[in-house]
Amino acid sequence: MSTTATRTTSGPARRRDQRGPGTVRPGSPRPAAATTATRTPTPTPTPTRRGPLPPHVLFAERLLAVLSGERPVHWMLGQTVAEAYDQLIALAPTTPLRARGARPVIRRCGGFPLRPGVVEAFASIAAGEQVRAMAFRLEQGTDRKWRCAAVELGGRRH
Repeated sequence: MSTTATRTTSGPARRRDQRGPGTVRPGSPRPAAATTATRTPTPTPTPTRRGPLPPHVLFAERLLAVLSGERPVHWMLGQTVAEAYDQLIALAPTTPLRARGARPVIRRCGGFPLRPGVVEAFASIAAGEQVRAMAFRLEQGTDRKWRCAAVELGGRRH
């Protein structure tokens, strides 16, 4: 028969000192300091956006979604004035910016402020080999929200 006591509890033994992990016990040898030659620098993430997008870029994306058939026309309610909404109703059924097999993307977008609260904007849209032009006008209401006031595709006003 053995004279040694056996543990009756399961699991690891409990810590007896109150220090946290990574601390060195008094009297124990310290770990060697890492040299700068062996350290690898931690990559810093690069920011993808520097701030909010300008309104003409946001509206170009929204108009592209409607005119490519990705979103329904009524998705633009409250973001257009009456005339522009009527233009979208006339354009959207033909989905003029849809191409076979390729999702349309905005290649370039720009805007020119005409006066405070009014921006004339353009976008070139590519879908596969096809490139189309879109022009639109934004107006800022008294509630400080931007709304689309007119839309043209490829020089044809609808």
